[in-house]
Amino acid sequence: MLEEGTGNKVPRSLLLGTDMAENQKQIAQFSRRDAQAFPKYEAFMNRLALAIDPLLDAAPVDAEAFQRGSLLQRLKSLSTLKPLLQAGRVLGAQLPQYYQVLTAPITKVLDQWFESEPLKATLATDAVIGAMTSPHTPGSGYVLLHHVMGGLEGMQGAWGYVQGGMGALSDAITSSATAHGASVFTEKAVAKVQVSSEGRVQGVVLQDGSEVRSKVVLSNASPQVTFLKLTPQEWLPEEFVDRISRLDTQSPVTKINVAVDRLPDFLAAPNAPGGQPLPHHQCSIHLNCEDTLLLHRAFEDAMDGLPSHRPMIELCIPSSLDPTLAPPGCHVVSLFTQYTPYTLAGGKVWDEQERNAYADKVFDCIEAYAPGFKGSVVGRDILTPPDLERIFGLPGGKTCWKEKNLPWRRGGEETCKGTKDHNTPMSTTVALPPAEHIPLCHDPGPALLRPPRAPVLQLPLSSPGPVSLWQRCPPWRRRHGSRGTQCSPCRLQRPQEHVTLNRL
Repeated sequence: MLEEGTGNKVPRSLLLGTDMAENQKQIAQFSRRDAQAFPKYEAFMNRLALAIDPLLDAAPVDAEAFQRGSLLQRLKSLSTLKPLLQAGRVLGAQLPQYYQVLTAPITKVLDQWFESEPLKATLATDAVIGAMTSPHTPGSGYVLLHHVMGGLEGMQGAWGYVQGGMGALSDAITSSATAHGASVFTEKAVAKVQVSSEGRVQGVVLQDGSEVRSKVVLSNASPQVTFLKLTPQEWLPEEFVDRISRLDTQSPVTKINVAVDRLPDFLAAPNAPGGQPLPHHQCSIHLNCEDTLLLHRAFEDAMDGLPSHRPMIELCIPSSLDPTLAPPGCHVVSLFTQYTPYTLAGGKVWDEQERNAYADKVFDCIEAYAPGFKGSVVGRDILTPPDLERIFGLPGGKTCWKEKNLPWRRGGEETCKGTKDHNTPMSTTVALPPAEHIPLCHDPGPALLRPPRAPVLQLPLSSPGPVSLWQRCPPWRRRHGSRGTQCSPCRLQRPQEHVTLNRL
């Protein structure tokens, strides 16, 4: 933190990890009361995650069957209530408090637990990351919870890097699939999904006219591309098409990938003499997150059609864990920044001038925390929401395809007719995970992220080209770095610490 009126004192920082005693010591810099409350808050959120986690994989409640269905349909739909009842049992008498977490602004929730703004803002970033949402927006608490759930290799809340970059994952999947008889085609764009006169999927037609016959089509494209562009519209109910077209895909995110010739040297945590990565380099580093008001003001800028004057920045250095990503002494820096609107005010467009102006602003912010950062940059790649849409096929640039909502709302206004049981309207149909089950890759780059028990390909033990994951998160938080000893056989790093560097 760059604090005014502190003279020549070393700026403070907030480092959070898996050691609760150390976490409390760090928080006590700002509030002893908050330090005492933090373990209780963690236990509270862990319990909520335990209750809500199973709902992500459960079929939503079929409210229509309860209201208008036959007696048999109503009886069958009773099974969809079971996960909700189980969640209620886990939450017990505290259900009203937990309900508030899921529906209230995250600021209201955190104000009931803590008094220090640096801690509240650090936690609030998980409630707005990747979402066109303010900490004052009702329901932002669920976004935070969504990032608490999940795990990796038995570590709750852990996310990881793929060693060698995300391309290594594609290579491993390809190697495993071909070893088991699959044919893999690249640079072969799909033109449409083939559907028989009986409404059954028959395969796909490529843009070059070739046909690939199959009884099942698995699509990892967005719901909008899958159902509005590739699937013949005559086989889809009008209401279904309307709901798909109205999915909320507003994205606040501009992703900036940076190549640097040395590690960032933060005023609050100076580099080691030898330049080797320190614990905070292996963490998620939050900048411009001194208090929740700053986050709200950044959001308001975007609502006015302007990139945030002081954008929220999440900075990760994957090469601090995986040295194969950069030459010796050099590093790659992943910047996940917001808020940037898809459409700019005043008729402006995201041309090269606007991209560079925004990136320069982000770099100026980082320079205030880590003098010399701008001088270390040897290359950068700027991806605004329109760029993310154009390059990665993400509608609106939204990194998780649609806004995250309460799981049971998928049975109501957020569920498209014909998908209440996670099935599409067609028979033997196009299949894709629901929007809440989509692998949440906040940076189309080095981070491998996915929610709990989302459908994933299990690589056979005998498959060539094993994937190594570098874990970077402590037990309930997302986006934390790791330091520690290597564990066998998966070559995961045990997570220890997280840092937020704030500027007051």
